[in-house]
Amino acid sequence: MKIDPSIGKMPGLAVGSAPASTAKPLEASTATRSQTATVHMSGQLQQLSRQVGGGSFDAQKVQSIKEAIAEGRFQVDSSKVADGLLSTVKDLIRSNSRSA
Repeated sequence: MKIDPSIGKMPGLAVGSAPASTAKPLEASTATRSQTATVHMSGQLQQLSRQVGGGSFDAQKVQSIKEAIAEGRFQVDSSKVADGLLSTVKDLIRSNSRSA
């Protein structure tokens, strides 16, 4: 694919370093500060959130796995991967058959 060199001549699309912004940061008005928002999660999202555990994870375990991968010590248990994949497929089939 050939790159058209004229793109650098178009206003607002200059190639190179961008000049520093001189715009002032926006400040919230007192009316905006006092407003609140209400968010409602769908039932499906609530169920998923409970299953995932609110997004918590063991950071130390993640770090140890990263190190094992980097050092070439990490070994994948293919039977666990296959079991997990089959379980996921079964769950998807069940959920699709219920909604049909």
